[in-house]
Amino acid sequence: MTAIDRTPADLLRSALAADPARPLVTFYDDATGERVELSVATFANWVAKTANLLQGELGAEPGERVALLLPAHWQTAVWLLACSSVGVVAQVGGDAGDADHVVAGPGQFEAGLACSGERVALSLAPLGRRFAQVPGGYVDYAVEVPGQGDVFRAYGPVDPESSALVVAGAEFSGAEVVERARGDAGVLGLAGPGGRVLSALPYDTWEGLSAGLYAALAAGGSVVLCRNLDRLGEDALAKRIESERVTTTAR
Repeated sequence: MTAIDRTPADLLRSALAADPARPLVTFYDDATGERVELSVATFANWVAKTANLLQGELGAEPGERVALLLPAHWQTAVWLLACSSVGVVAQVGGDAGDADHVVAGPGQFEAGLACSGERVALSLAPLGRRFAQVPGGYVDYAVEVPGQGDVFRAYGPVDPESSALVVAGAEFSGAEVVERARGDAGVLGLAGPGGRVLSALPYDTWEGLSAGLYAALAAGGSVVLCRNLDRLGEDALAKRIESERVTTTAR
């Protein structure tokens, strides 16, 4: 990562330039048995497509707020970086009625209807499957995103000092997200591309977002993001830590 990286989207661009083939996010759901590994290049491609959907199809503009009613999940991580790419504010949780657009997962569709803007539904099913029946008032992310462009260009430069993230009642600019993530990387013991953190923290706090995405991105490391880890026994967890070459954990 470089000193000129001022937003999370900048961090991703630097990671892509440095080593596109290395793993960035490995996701486990121990309720379904799902495992997904995304290299920097694959993750960046998802981000580009999602940012194009957000800017082009949904008409989101810099400064608008996108409520992310989603758990800790690899697709949530994609949306966080897509929001940074466009310059919109990623509002993690909170009241969808205060947002300009909403992105919701299972269990949150009713709450998301409070948003009067565009609404996107994610099934969060293994392999990113489509809905058999799309929730009323929403478009299906899995239907809309594949046809989007693989290269994203924002309509204008993103101001790193503008609001970029709201979580647990705290609001951060893009530059603050990067600065805090760099500090957290040191605390977590993430040093360089070999650093690999296993995080089972939810995404509803800064600590969860940092351990589950931002700190690894800032350090040039990677994250093993685990959902429903409480269903995994200690022996199986120890094997995962070994097989995934985890260097630090956040639980």
